[in-house]
Amino acid sequence: MDRSRLTGMPAFTILWFGQIISLIGTALFSFAIGIWLYQQTGLATTFTTMIFFSNIPRIVLSPFAGVLVDRWNRKLTMMVSDLAAGITTMIILFLMWSGSLEIWHLYVLLALSSAFESFQFPAFSSSITLLVEKKHFARTSAMMSLAEEGSRVLAPLLAAALIVVVKLEGIILIDVISFIVAIGTLLFVPIPQPPQTETGKRARNGILKDSVYGFRYFLANPSLLGLQFNFLMVNLLAMAAVLRTPMILARTGNSETILGTVASITAIGGVAGGLMMSIWGGPKRKILGVLGGLILVNVGRAGMGLGHEVVVWSISGFFAVFFIAVCNSSNQAIWQAKTPADVQGRVFAARRFTGQLSIPLGALIAGPLSDRLFEPAMTMNGNLAPIFGGLVGTGPGAGMSLLIFLAAIIGTIVPAVSYAIPAFRNVEDIIPDNDIVSSPASKSTEIVRAEPKESIPRPSTK
Repeated sequence: MDRSRLTGMPAFTILWFGQIISLIGTALFSFAIGIWLYQQTGLATTFTTMIFFSNIPRIVLSPFAGVLVDRWNRKLTMMVSDLAAGITTMIILFLMWSGSLEIWHLYVLLALSSAFESFQFPAFSSSITLLVEKKHFARTSAMMSLAEEGSRVLAPLLAAALIVVVKLEGIILIDVISFIVAIGTLLFVPIPQPPQTETGKRARNGILKDSVYGFRYFLANPSLLGLQFNFLMVNLLAMAAVLRTPMILARTGNSETILGTVASITAIGGVAGGLMMSIWGGPKRKILGVLGGLILVNVGRAGMGLGHEVVVWSISGFFAVFFIAVCNSSNQAIWQAKTPADVQGRVFAARRFTGQLSIPLGALIAGPLSDRLFEPAMTMNGNLAPIFGGLVGTGPGAGMSLLIFLAAIIGTIVPAVSYAIPAFRNVEDIIPDNDIVSSPASKSTEIVRAEPKESIPRPSTK
């Protein structure tokens, strides 16, 4: 294979395959280790604390990682990030083999792995912008959603079978191997570095100053700021995502089979959504996919909170995750089209920071809120049982169900109100494209700057 000629969708497809393998390994690890953690204490707080440590370093370090991604070789950055995350997983494996793994070990090592992963998203996302044409942006984002959700379909089924045969240690070893495969696929794909634009030149000052550039970029654009606000709020209210595992285990007497069934069917919804977006490419006006998708995601999450049995949980989960693929793919297409390629590392890292910081914070809040307030209040004689008992039932898990439902209701309101605001609704018209054109003859990449509209302030480093 002539790697020098490998570009466009064929190049992306090779990277995508490596990501599928890596995501399956990570999903296997996450599913198995989540059950192990909850079974150690029986507390939702233990599980949600793991989510906190798995996310907060990656999110907090994202602004600095984005600066370095725009300065470093993006391909090498992705390879080193994968290698370092794989090494931390190997340490967990050795501790498990020696019988000395403790919960605090897991928190520390997951935090370390999360720190290395802070480089992966801005490097990978900005590389895709240079590999494929603009018309494929939503499609490639949907293919990544397809890979993520497909791994979630396979993980519970594979974990249930493998944990009996190879135990938790074997599943961790599979995750290590998946990192090696991801690194291997990177070796086959030449990833171009972006040519520098005037925006990129103005944005170079120093690592500390540059680390805030991504924030200033969308703060200077109210329409982009509106997109970020929606994802920040919806992620903060994503109680269904962080409480689903302990809620289902509590309501089913720790049934791993039911949890695995719900997780798999839910993930099939993500596969279906990602497959649809991969073929369709999304609505012509991507903002409809973003805000409409966010509303429908929360409708599904509300059903997850109201459900008392596997059928309702599975259908609700399928519905919610189906539309996650729609809104994420549409949102990514907008950002790729509107952001100059040589500052995308910083801008996308700032997006991740503001959009996802609320996930671990929400997890940190959800655990104690559930264990200390909602769960006691939804026992047979609890304070909230007379009000909400007919809605979500009472007993173990009912408090978590109520919390999921109430958060989802609020989550539908935010994007609905946003659509009524012209600055948010018309983001694709207000902000000019920074078109990316690939020359078939030369296989080179050229950044063509659209003329900015004077009514919209452009980011400045001054």
